[in-house]
Amino acid sequence: MQSMLKRENVQIVEKVDSWEESVHVAVQPLVDQGYVESRYIDGIIDNAREFGPYFVICPDLALLHARPDQGVLKRQLAVTVLREPIRFKEEGPDVRVLVTLAATDADGHIEVMRRLATMFCDPDNITKIAEAATADEIYDFFVAE
Repeated sequence: MQSMLKRENVQIVEKVDSWEESVHVAVQPLVDQGYVESRYIDGIIDNAREFGPYFVICPDLALLHARPDQGVLKRQLAVTVLREPIRFKEEGPDVRVLVTLAATDADGHIEVMRRLATMFCDPDNITKIAEAATADEIYDFFVAE
């Protein structure tokens, strides 16, 4: 997991004003470091408007992603924890953990997805991440898995 998640891509944010802003904030570290083009943010938002928030996996967790051709340059993850949860649709669950996936093709991220699925099949792990005191603690949790 360490090769797929750089420490500088892990952040804690107090509050965002909309789900769209949460996507901007969550993906921006990947834009800043050249893993994705800024249009990847628009791709995620446009896809969610068209298909609904398909990336909300369960309460408290969203796995933000779009198609590789929507602006992915290199494989990488980013993790954003929101102290104040956001909802991607009115009747949807609250979300505090946003994991952004930048995958360059349909198969290259299978191993990372398997590890994330194993990690997140235990709701306690999602809570531990959401309630972590620091970004370092979140990073350590991911790379220890």
